Amino acid sequence: MSGTLDLFAAAEAERQTRPPGEAGEERARTAYSVSALNRLVRDFLDGSLPPLWVSGEIANWKRSSRGHCYFSLRDREAQVRCVLFQSDARRLPAEPEEGMRVRCFGAVTLYEARGEFQLVVREVEAQDTGGLWRLAFDRLRAKLEAEGLLAPERKRRLPISPKRVGVVTSAAGAAIHDVLRVVEQRAPWTTVVISPARVQGEGAEKEIAAALDRLVRHGRVDVIIVGRGGGSVEDLWAFNREEVARAIARSPVPVVSAVGHEVDVTIADLVADHRAATPSAAAERVVLDGGDVRRRIAGTRVRLAASLRRLVATRARDARVLREALTSCVEDRVERSRDRLGRAADRLQALSPLAALSRGYAVAQDADGRVLRRADAFRAGERFRLRVADGRIDCLVEGVERDGEG
Repeated sequence: MSGTLDLFAAAEAERQTRPPGEAGEERARTAYSVSALNRLVRDFLDGSLPPLWVSGEIANWKRSSRGHCYFSLRDREAQVRCVLFQSDARRLPAEPEEGMRVRCFGAVTLYEARGEFQLVVREVEAQDTGGLWRLAFDRLRAKLEAEGLLAPERKRRLPISPKRVGVVTSAAGAAIHDVLRVVEQRAPWTTVVISPARVQGEGAEKEIAAALDRLVRHGRVDVIIVGRGGGSVEDLWAFNREEVARAIARSPVPVVSAVGHEVDVTIADLVADHRAATPSAAAERVVLDGGDVRRRIAGTRVRLAASLRRLVATRARDARVLREALTSCVEDRVERSRDRLGRAADRLQALSPLAALSRGYAVAQDADGRVLRRADAFRAGERFRLRVADGRIDCLVEGVERDGEG
């Protein structure tokens, strides 16, 4: 910058040392065109001022169809036009709001076609807490929450013992090795299906969403782990993108989000059915520990045997009580039946002819055992039997005398 200014100062000094006539002739001969003047000023600005940070408030933010962003930075006393070209604008997590205080890093130049002084911006940082990253996060969170994608009631339970576990992460990262190590230690019978994707950088969100969809279509998995290790906000930002959130939400199987460390919370964590602090923790949550399973089985066997013993003892006691109650009931019924039978026998005995015999009566019967009740049934010279209380007596009819005969 100082060198350029020195050239201008030297030219001015030379002009002033010339005779008056000569100086006037030079002014008459030399005239810059507008474009040449603007180019001269642009070259001067480009060569004199290094890239710098400028702070101010956003005004009149607009994005063109080609992706370039045009706006102004202003303070209480002045403003400057700014341009953020598409190659740099696509790195923005969110577009700043009107009046937001920001810091812009860029180069001062002149737009020759219009002769407009402007700042060609390369980076935009919000001066508020969290900056544009927090703004983008809050906007997407509010949108998904309004659609019900963050509602607790849509969260699904994890399968108790999955046969196939899907993993979406970088094939070259440490996360996949952590997951494989934990699954091998805890549940070596479990199959791990890897659907690789870039987990940071431009376009990573599209790869993650595609990997999730691919795993759902062809993986035949019971649960999915999606994530990566820790990093900066920029490194983790793919998991704060809408494409990833919607891919997780439309998965027909439960999804565990394992992005970064405990302090990092992403949109993916909020939409997923479960969240783990790290990929290793996600693997521990998804698969059971084989040793723990064996211990649980042993404990269950002991508890089951004890329960069976208690059940058998309870049933034996119940059977004994029931048998005693049944025996008492039967004995009571038998006693009541015996009493009724005795009373019936007494009544029958009272009605029986044998009872009359026991009182001194006798019954005449013919040879076939028929009772002879009238005198006409007897014939002189015939035999009959006389039934008495303790036996039978054979008799011979010598004569028959009927009542009323003289």
